[in-house]
Amino acid sequence: MHFTLQQLKIFEAVSRLNSYTHAAQELHITQPAVSIQVKRLENQVGLPLLEQIGKKIFLTPAGKLMYEASSDILLRVENTKRNLDALKGSVKGDLQVSVVTTAKYFMPHLLGNFLQQYSEVEPKLKFTNRARLIERLINNQDDFVVMGQMPTDNNLEMHPLFHNVLGIVAPVEHPLAKQKNIPLEQLAKERFLQREPGSGTQIMFNQLLKEKNIAIETHMELGSSEALKQAVMARLGIAVLSLHSIQLERDAKKLTVLDVEGFPLKRMWYAAHLKDRKLPLVARKFLDYILEECQNFEKLEYLQHQTDNTISA
Repeated sequence: MHFTLQQLKIFEAVSRLNSYTHAAQELHITQPAVSIQVKRLENQVGLPLLEQIGKKIFLTPAGKLMYEASSDILLRVENTKRNLDALKGSVKGDLQVSVVTTAKYFMPHLLGNFLQQYSEVEPKLKFTNRARLIERLINNQDDFVVMGQMPTDNNLEMHPLFHNVLGIVAPVEHPLAKQKNIPLEQLAKERFLQREPGSGTQIMFNQLLKEKNIAIETHMELGSSEALKQAVMARLGIAVLSLHSIQLERDAKKLTVLDVEGFPLKRMWYAAHLKDRKLPLVARKFLDYILEECQNFEKLEYLQHQTDNTISA
């Protein structure tokens, strides 16, 4: 057989995404080009690799074998390229990092600053929910991931970044906006907007409610922190949100943070990867960079807090 790496790359993408269209979009080529290369690969193998039933694509037995081989070959080629770059001491090449959606308020800035120093790095930054992130982490699909609520797994190496501060957020004209030390039980009377089950923020808030033996009925469930923020500004209810994500809205007097008993909550952001994964040079450099930047951010936050306390006194 005389198949090419490009054919394997295209076939792997089609198989993984179950779509010719999505594979074409990911690889930045046309859909007809994808179809042609898959057909040529099938001709080389001498067996059909994919079959279409209705609108869905399925791997044939030969396709499953070819998918495993393609994934293995492409991974070996990529690792060889990275190892050669590392031997040269070159910080360049692919960087694959996945983060939870709430991290979009700081990760792009960190990545952008990193690329100012290392312009030959080719980043792939994927935002997804916590459940999908854990799946990618376990399957070793990324150099590392960034998330808040970490799974209990001894096979993970975790690096604390900085604290994510959570508060109860409401429209500025909310009746509770000017009250102090609001009992948590009182919030049971409010219309509560929440993230989907499995969200790290939601898990932490539910743990607090369980400890206090308080039941809060969900008025509406939304799939992202951005959707929650917009819903609160639309006066649909109140929600638990990262205070880092609403700074602009607070400055614009569109949102306020309620003074609720037991809040703000703090949870740590972590970078994590499998313990037995040897990070390539590019990933190690980026991880070291964000660890240093986050440490500086925590120091700045602490100094700002001390200053605010002094002014208040």
